[in-house]
Amino acid sequence: MVKITDLQPEIVWKYFYEITQVPRPSKKEGKIIAYLEAFAKKHNLSIKKDQVGNILMSKPATPGMENRQTVILQSHMDMVCEKNNDTQHDFDNDPIETIVDGEWLRANGTTLGADNGIGMAAELALLASDDIEHGPIECLFTIDEETGLTGAKAIQEGFMTGHILLNLDSEDEGQIFMGCAGGKDTQALFHYQPQEALADRLYFRIDVVGLKGGHSGGDIHKGLGNANKILFRFLYLLKKKGYDFTLCAVDGGNLRNAIAREAHAIIGLQPDDKENVRVLLNHFTADIENELKHVDKDVRMVMESTDQPESYIDQPTAEKIINAMMACPHGVIGMSHDIEGLVETSTNLASIKMKEGNTILVGTSQRSSIESCKEMVANQVAATFLLAGAQVSHGDGYPGWAPNPDSAILKIAQTTYEKLFHKQPEIMAIHAGLECGLFLEKYPYLDMISFGPTLRDVHSPNERIEIKTVGMWWSHLLELLKNIPEK
Repeated sequence: MVKITDLQPEIVWKYFYEITQVPRPSKKEGKIIAYLEAFAKKHNLSIKKDQVGNILMSKPATPGMENRQTVILQSHMDMVCEKNNDTQHDFDNDPIETIVDGEWLRANGTTLGADNGIGMAAELALLASDDIEHGPIECLFTIDEETGLTGAKAIQEGFMTGHILLNLDSEDEGQIFMGCAGGKDTQALFHYQPQEALADRLYFRIDVVGLKGGHSGGDIHKGLGNANKILFRFLYLLKKKGYDFTLCAVDGGNLRNAIAREAHAIIGLQPDDKENVRVLLNHFTADIENELKHVDKDVRMVMESTDQPESYIDQPTAEKIINAMMACPHGVIGMSHDIEGLVETSTNLASIKMKEGNTILVGTSQRSSIESCKEMVANQVAATFLLAGAQVSHGDGYPGWAPNPDSAILKIAQTTYEKLFHKQPEIMAIHAGLECGLFLEKYPYLDMISFGPTLRDVHSPNERIEIKTVGMWWSHLLELLKNIPEK
C-alpha cells in the first residue's frame, strides 16, 4: 500500500507528512509554531517571530546568486478543522490520518490541511535543501488565515525585506493568480424567550446530510447545496402549509468560509400531523435531490423521533428566524465584467448556532473584487436580518488585491511555466480571499503572484490534493527561483 512518504518529490511530501502530525487549528497554532522554531534551530536558520506568532525564516543565496532580488515565499500555518459526524477526531491533539487514494491524497474523514500545509511544506523543503539554486529567500508563515486573517493584518513594516512575494495558497496547477477578492463578515443575533416544551407534542429531529460543502470563495460558483438554506426552506414550507409546530433547537454549518454541509432542527408536531409531515418531507427531499443531482447527488434529509426537549423558541422569534433564513441571499451575486468567468460578488450563509443567554447567532460572509459591491451585499444581508428584528454586526473585513497584468514576476512565472511544460498557464484573478491584499497595505511596493498544486473540496472532509500536480508545481517554483532578476 502506497503511503504519503513514498510520494515524489520526496522532500516536499516528507515535510507535508510532518505537518499533518502537528495539530494546528486556527487560533491554536502554538504547536505548529513550536515545530517551526525547532526546524529553524535544527537547520541553523535565521528566524523572527512577531507579537502575534507569525514566523519569518531567512536563508542566504546559494553561491553565484547573491545579486538576485530577495524573494518572500508565503503560506499560512493554520487549517480548517472539519470532520464527518461519524468520525472520531480531536483536532487539538490528534494527527491527520492521510490516505493515498489513486492519484489523490486525502484524509480519513477529516479535512486534510493541504490548504495551506502543502505551501508550508514547499517552504520547509527549500529551507532544508542544499542543492537548490536560489537567491536570498525569506519564508513567511502566518497564523489564523482561515478565521480572520489576523496574522496578515498584524504584519508590521520592516518585518520582511523582499520586494517579490510568492503566495503558495492557490488550488489549481497551471493557473497563476494576480488578484483576489476582498471579504467581510456579517453576523445576526436573535434573542428569544424559551417556552416550556408541550407534553402533547411529538418531537422530531430533521437533518440535512450528505452535502459536499466546500470553500465559500473557490467553490461558490458551483451551485453546491447549502444545508442551512435547505433546512430553513423546509421549515418555511411547513409554516406556509399551515402546520402548527414548535422550533426547539437548530444548528447548521460551522466556519464562515465553508459552505454548510450539515444542519438540523428539532421540532414539535401535533400527533395527527406526523405522517403528513413525513410525506411532505419526502416530496421536498425529492425536489432537492433533483435540483442538486449534478453537483451534490448524495444529499439526504432524515426525520427521526427524539426525546422531548425542555423548551422551545417562542413562536414570534422562531417565525422571524425562519423568514430571515429563507430570505437571506446565498451564492453568486454578480460576475466580473473585467475578467471572463470570474465571480465578482458573493455571499455565504455559513452558520446558525444556539448560544448562551437564549440567543441564536447567524454567521455569514461576503466577498467581492469591487469594494463598493462588497459593502452593498454586506448591507443587503444586514437589512434582511434587521427587518427580522435581529442585532447585526460586521467584521473589519479585508481588502482585495487588485490585478496587475504588467507585473514583472507574473511575466517570469508565465515564461518559466511555458519553458517547462510547453503550454501556457492561465493568468487569473481568484474569488477566494488571499492575504496578499493585506500585505500591500504595509508593503505597497510588493510584486506578487499566487500559485499552487491542485486541491479539491477544501474546507470539507472531502479535501484532497492531486499528487502529480505537486511535482509540477514544485518544478515550476524551482525554475522560477532560478530566474529571479538581479537587484
